[in-house]
Amino acid sequence: MIYEQEDDVLNIWLSRKPIDYAEQTGDVIVHFTKKSEAVYIEVLDASRLLKDFGKTLPVNLKQDWLSTPTASIAHRIK
Repeated sequence: MIYEQEDDVLNIWLSRKPIDYAEQTGDVIVHFTKKSEAVYIEVLDASRLLKDFGKTLPVNLKQDWLSTPTASIAHRIK
């Protein structure tokens, strides 16, 4: 996962397979292989989406997730 703060884009790589095409729904672009396997996901305007997502999580789930060491995600911020 890579968050590009300058562009406010969250990039999520699922595999290293070659990309053949992409489909966009709202602020999410999913890139696929020729066999329709998802390879890469781009979340545009990511800060807004993550803020909205955080509002919908039950409070106990947020607290459990944030306090669990295995829930950390490797990421790079530009």
